[in-house]
Amino acid sequence: MIPVKGYSGKRVGVLGLGRSGLATAAALRAGGAVPLCWDDNAKSREAAAAQGFEVADLTREREAGSLDVLVTSPGIAHLYPEAHKAIQAAWAAGVPVDNDIGLFFQSFADESWGEFDRFPKVVCITGSNGKSTTSALLHHILQHAGRPGQLGGNIGKAVLSLDPASDGEVAVIELSSYQTDLARTLQPDVAIFLNLSPDHLDRHGGRGGYFAAKKRLFTQGGPERSIIGVDEPEGQFLANVIAEGDNVIRISTSRQLKGKGWSVFARKGFLVEWRKGRQVASIDMRAMEGLPGAHNQQNACAAYAACRHLGLAPKVIGGAMQNYGGLRHRCQQVGEVAGVKFINNSKATNADAAGKALLAFDNIRWIAGGQAKEGGIATLAPLFGRVKKAYLIGEAAPEFAAQLGDTAHEISHTLQAAVSAARAEAEPGDTILLAPACASFDQFDSFEQRGEIFEALV
Repeated sequence: MIPVKGYSGKRVGVLGLGRSGLATAAALRAGGAVPLCWDDNAKSREAAAAQGFEVADLTREREAGSLDVLVTSPGIAHLYPEAHKAIQAAWAAGVPVDNDIGLFFQSFADESWGEFDRFPKVVCITGSNGKSTTSALLHHILQHAGRPGQLGGNIGKAVLSLDPASDGEVAVIELSSYQTDLARTLQPDVAIFLNLSPDHLDRHGGRGGYFAAKKRLFTQGGPERSIIGVDEPEGQFLANVIAEGDNVIRISTSRQLKGKGWSVFARKGFLVEWRKGRQVASIDMRAMEGLPGAHNQQNACAAYAACRHLGLAPKVIGGAMQNYGGLRHRCQQVGEVAGVKFINNSKATNADAAGKALLAFDNIRWIAGGQAKEGGIATLAPLFGRVKKAYLIGEAAPEFAAQLGDTAHEISHTLQAAVSAARAEAEPGDTILLAPACASFDQFDSFEQRGEIFEALV
C-alpha cells in the first residue's frame, strides 16, 4: 500500500467503494487522513463499514461541506452526461474533487528516494484499444530483463494498493480516459498514447472530449518521453504539439516512419527501430503466438519503445517478446478441436477492437453481439468478406443482422447456442472467434465473465 500524503488529520470523502475506492480509503487512513465513505449501493457501504470506515451520505450539503477534498472512483460520472450528486455538492461547497491517480502521483515519491542508486520510473499507458496488452507486455519484458517493477491502475492492482517504490523499479500503470480526465496531478516519466476510436462518448461529451481526457496525460503530465501512435489524426496532432528535440517516439503499423526523429514501426511482420536517419534494430514478430495481428504489433512497438527509453537492449526485448503468452480475453487461443481454433477476444467491446481481431485470423466464424455501441458494426463492412459466417447474440443481434446484409449469419441469441452452432458447422482450418464488438451487460456481469463462459464452453 502507498500511504497518501498531504491529508493527515483532514476529512477526505471517498465516493465509490469498489476495488479502487476501498484501496483509496485504506491508503488515506494509512497516511493519517480521516476518510468518509459513500456509495449508492447499500452492500458496498456495509462492506466499507465492516472494514472500520466511517460511512456518510456525501450527497448532503452538510457532509459535503465538511470535507477538505473529495476523491471519486473512475466509474462515476463527474461531468457528462451528468455529475454525481455528491460531486455537485462538493462543487457547491468549494471542495476540490480528485481521484486515486492524482493521489498516487502526490504520494509515490518520498524521502527514501534520496537513498536510491536509481530513481524509480512511472510508465503510463492510455488509448482506446490495446492498453492492457501493452501494459502486461511491458511488465513482462521488464521482468524478463531482471528490472524490478509493478503493474497496476486499470489492470491488476489499484494504484494505491501497489507497494512503495524500490530502488530502480518501473511502475507500469494502465490508465483509462476516466482516470486521466479528473486527476489533479499527473507526473509520468514515460507516457504512451496508442490510438483513438469512438468509445465512452456519452461520458466525455463527444470524441473531442474523449481525446482531451487522454491528452491531459501528455500536456499536463509533462513526461520526459512520450510514445505516440500516429496512425490516427489525433495521434499525429498530439505528437506535433508536444514534440521538442527527441522527447517523442512515434509508432505506427500503417507506414514506415523514416524521418529524422526517433520512431518504431511494424512492417510485414517485422518491428523496426529508426533513429537519426537509419535503422537501429529489427525484430521478427511473425512467429510470436502471443501477439497475433497488426493491433498487437502496435502494442509491441509501444512496449519496445518504452523499454529502449529505459535502457534495455533490442535483443533482450525481442527475447522477452518471444515467450510472451498473451493476455486473457484478448485474442487468446483457448482451444483447438479437430483443426478448428477457438479465440477468446471478449475484451473487444467496440467495433474497432473487433475489426482488429477480424484482421488477425482467417476463415472466421464470428460470434458477435451484446449491448451495442453507437453505430454497431457498420464500419466493419469492408472486413465482412473475411467472415465465413456470423453467429449473433444479445440485444444487438437484430441490428447486426441488418448491418451484415448478404454475409452469412444467424441469430443464435445466447453464447452457448452460438458456440454450439459454430462448432457444428466449422471445418478444419476455421477459426471460431468471440469478438463481440459490444458491451457485455445485457447478458453478463462483465467482459471477463463472458470470456470465462466461452472458455468453459470450449
